[in-house]
This record gives sequence, structure tokens and C-alpha cells, in this order.
Amino acid sequence: MAAVDIAAPTVRGGDGLIPDRILIGLALLAVYLIWGSTYLALRIAVVDIPPFMLNAARFITAGGVMFAALRWNGAALPTRQQWRSGALVGGLMLGCGTGGVAFAGQWVQSGLAALAVAAVPIWTAIFAGLFGRWPNRLEATGLAIGLTGVALLNLEDGMQANALGSLALLFGPMCWSFGSILSRRVSLPSGLMAVAVEMLGGGTILLLASVITRENLAAVPSAGSIAALLYLTTFGSLIAFTAYMFLLRKVRPALATSYAYVNPVVAVALGVLLANEDISALGIIAMIVILSGVGLLAAGRGKQAAQKPA
Repeated sequence: MAAVDIAAPTVRGGDGLIPDRILIGLALLAVYLIWGSTYLALRIAVVDIPPFMLNAARFITAGGVMFAALRWNGAALPTRQQWRSGALVGGLMLGCGTGGVAFAGQWVQSGLAALAVAAVPIWTAIFAGLFGRWPNRLEATGLAIGLTGVALLNLEDGMQANALGSLALLFGPMCWSFGSILSRRVSLPSGLMAVAVEMLGGGTILLLASVITRENLAAVPSAGSIAALLYLTTFGSLIAFTAYMFLLRKVRPALATSYAYVNPVVAVALGVLLANEDISALGIIAMIVILSGVGLLAAGRGKQAAQKPA
């Protein structure tokens, strides 16, 4: 769920045992399918595990494993400033962003949650403008269309049924987007250590939120909820985040962030097939409008990058 500038290196040939082209294809498949499926996993998990507690366990575990592995392989220990920055960015992106989506998942269907998160590139473009990078004409058109889709989505029956869930689905993606922009303006460790610090920082903030809101387990979680938590920790956090970081190093961000187009389709399909969810004609229209807006944003950024001197 991150958006970045469109001026990154193109793919270079790999010299490892597996060609870069194959690794890139596998990484794209991972962020497309895994991140598209996490919405349903979140909805299953929050049946028995409160949302803040759930994501605190998920990110602290995944971040701890990644941090330990990186330190074992000689990565430098983050500075105090980098820990503070990681807590801030992780709190916005993972605490408020992912935590907000999980909170809304108690009432809102997973497909609708994915559609709301598809607006992340739209909010990111708005915050980038506030930091001085205002959209060009094509991007502005994409913003207008995308925001229209968000408005249509909030007319969907499932969103109207719970105002708190609807607000969380607006607030969460906005926080993720602001954290994405802010991450480029603060001091963070290099490479995957930044992801580990953000997950640990975000997970700690989620744990505090769980304590403050007095979350507790009403009963021993079901096998389904535990399985969903394990899936979110291993696949959603460790594997998909690693794949995403690999893509950012190897391909243009326009391709790396193309998951925004695919995740809602995967989430809606899984919700319908596995959770007996449904989506109205209005929801489908909102999906088309939002993704059209995101597509224009990507095209506008690509056009702007192509016009820059090499």
C-alpha cells in the first residue's frame, strides 16, 4: 500500500542463479495475490482477535524476525533517530493504516475494504502536492475521478451500515499515504532494515492502542483466526513486504505499485467465493471509477518522468 515517485532504475540483468525476470514475475505475483488476499484474512482473524491486538502481534513478530535475521547477516544497528522515525512512519502506515482497515473489517466486507485502499495513490498524490509536488493536468483529472469513486463507494450499502467502519476506511488509507510521503523526508535505515524498524515501531504503537482501548480475548481464538494470523504474519508481512522492496529496487515504481489495480479484484473475488460476500452494481461502478483514477495518476506521473532530462 505505498506510492512512490516514478523515476527509478529499469530492470538490469541478474547474475544470480535465478534470472531477474523470473524473480520479478514471482515478486509481482506475491504482491498481487498475497496483498489481495490479506483483506479476507483480516476479516477472518478479527472474528476472535481484536484488530489492534491482532496487528500488534503480526507486525512485532514479523519485524522481530526480520530484524534478527538482518543483524545476524551483519546489518548495522539503527540509530536512535532512525528508531524514532521508524516508529512515526510505522505508526502512520501500519498502526493507523493497516490497523484502521483491520478495525473496519469487523463490520465492512473485505471487498469494500480493498476498494477503499485502492484509493491510496490518490491520497498520496494529494499529500505530495501539499509537500510541493502538485499534480499535472492528467494527474489532477485522475484525482478528480478517483475521489468521485471514493464518494460512490461510501454510498455502498455495506459502508452506510456502519459509520465508524466507513470512517476507518477513509482514515486508514489517508494515514498510509501520508506515512509513505513522510518516509522520504525522515532518517530511516537503508534497505530491509527500514521495513523491520517500521514494523516494530508500528507494532508497538498498535500494542499501546490495544492496551488503551482495553482489548481482550473473549475466548480462545478459533483455528481459523489463528491460521489467518499466521498467514498475515508470514505471507502478508514477511514475504509480501520483502517482495515489494525487491520490486522497488529492480523495476520502475509504476510497475511495483501496480498492485493497487489488482488487489481489489482479488479481494472481491475471494470474498464472494470464500466468504459469501456480495457486491452491488454501485460497488462495481465505484471500483471501475477508482481504478480509472489511479490509472490516470500513474499515466500522468509516467509522462512527467519521461519529460525530465536524463
